[in-house]
Amino acid sequence: MFKNYFLDKVENAIIKAIEAGKLGQMSEYTKGSLPVEKPKNPDFGDFAVNVSSLARSARIAPPMIANAIVEFIDKDDCEYSVIGGFINFKAGDSLLVNLLEEIYNKREEFGRPENIEKEKIILEYISANPTGPFHIGHGRWAAMGSALANLLKFYGHEVYQEFYINDAGSQIQKLGRSLVIRIRQALGENVDFPQDETERKNYYPGDYLIPVAEQFLKDKKDLLDSVSNDLDKIDLQVFCDYAKAYEEKVQRDLLDNFRVTFDKFYSELSLHNSGKVEQCVQKLRDSGKIYTKEGAEWFKSSDYGDDQDRVIKKADGSNTYLTADIAYHIDKLERGFDRMINIWGADHHGYVARVKASIEALGYDPNKLEVLLGQLVNLVINGNEVRMGKRKNMVTLEDLIDEVGVDATRFWMSMRNIDTTLDFDIELAKTKSDENPVFYVQYAHARACSIIRNATSEKVDTETGKTIPPVLTEEEFKKLVSNYDKNIAEKSVKDARKLILKLEDFKSLIVNSAQTRQVYTICRYVQDLAAEFHSFYNSTRVITEDLELTKSRLMLIWAFKTVLSNALGILAVTAPERM
Repeated sequence: MFKNYFLDKVENAIIKAIEAGKLGQMSEYTKGSLPVEKPKNPDFGDFAVNVSSLARSARIAPPMIANAIVEFIDKDDCEYSVIGGFINFKAGDSLLVNLLEEIYNKREEFGRPENIEKEKIILEYISANPTGPFHIGHGRWAAMGSALANLLKFYGHEVYQEFYINDAGSQIQKLGRSLVIRIRQALGENVDFPQDETERKNYYPGDYLIPVAEQFLKDKKDLLDSVSNDLDKIDLQVFCDYAKAYEEKVQRDLLDNFRVTFDKFYSELSLHNSGKVEQCVQKLRDSGKIYTKEGAEWFKSSDYGDDQDRVIKKADGSNTYLTADIAYHIDKLERGFDRMINIWGADHHGYVARVKASIEALGYDPNKLEVLLGQLVNLVINGNEVRMGKRKNMVTLEDLIDEVGVDATRFWMSMRNIDTTLDFDIELAKTKSDENPVFYVQYAHARACSIIRNATSEKVDTETGKTIPPVLTEEEFKKLVSNYDKNIAEKSVKDARKLILKLEDFKSLIVNSAQTRQVYTICRYVQDLAAEFHSFYNSTRVITEDLELTKSRLMLIWAFKTVLSNALGILAVTAPERM
């Protein structure tokens, strides 16, 4: 990375300046002590280091320190300047040409760092109840979770994606009872859900169970005939299992369409049936981490940083939600993962401490668990926010995708920091204009492809009808991009300096985004990269009378679309060749 190259030059010069006695009373320097930043005024340079902090030990003014350091820097063809206590760096043409060569050599691998500390990571996200369609909040976790998985894989980690199915609680019984009512209605019975709000909470009255009931009548015709459509003669579990399986398939089909792929769908019910939940409870008992109060069993989570102890077995002997979650996270660790990353809603903030407490109490490192807490999504239609909970107002993820498409949904869901509430403007997301960020970015890629097609395609003179040969044949273009030629590439670097520097930013972007677990930065980057490309295109003629210059600019266009495609691939947003 250019900034590392610059910092290395500065730090080596500091050591030489100390040895030469040019830095006052300063006798030693620890590498990594100085941050690199981008000057607010780009005319000053590409990067800057503030050496003012060295004045404490050097006992001389920052400008004197900066000038003394620059004296010992090997300039090559790069430029260095001093303003106050800042050393400014401007990359020379050779670095820009070498950067393009790196893109050509690495292609789809460009931006992936080397020599990282590789981890085996399990990333859990969405983890919704199998009791109905995904809402738009689930859509945000789906887009961000899968993009984060792509980012971490691109960075070099081994990533395993998991969906935890909450299928062991009372909600499945509620689902089964709700399906029974819909089936009775389909059979012509005059029944409905309770009107009393308290009673109604024991059901799922949404219309989405109507097609489930209709399909049940077809699939279970023989069973219904055997009991003469007397549903009371059928075990409730039959309805529970059918509705759960149906809704799980609906969810998985939608995830496939949304380009979200899990390595495993882990059933909470299977966790209970395996005995792992009770094993964890017994381990806590045996280690003295549980006590009984008012007939319930309490985990001493306050001993490990939680603000209070937590019930893990109620007085009636049933488990709390925490009990299974403890076993689930221990199971993850026992499967050999170095790190667990969970994406939870912000309402789970208080839950983090108790899960970490249980991990530590059972003898594991609680720091192996990272939890990303996400804020909600607000749908905006025609400038008005749509309230959640009304299907007719299109709040399900499926309806949103149908309305604006997979690409727009994924991009918009990922374009804000996870801890920030997202306003999803549906009308803007559908527009084909520069104001719509996903269109703006995709159009940049399509435009780059169009330039290359234009250069490599025959044309017909509308006046004479004669065929005009392409600037380069497709074969010549393939040869151009497969055999990097520095002499050709360097002809365009001065005109495209800002664009090339933005391409170089992709390398540090990957490192910073992977380490901070942020994907919105990728969205921001592709918008900035597209802006630099559009600016370059609007100010620079690519196809010229000078064949060598044309080749050079085509090489740059190819490098641009390669990096943009890499970035969009992390977001799982398509990079179209035509729009």
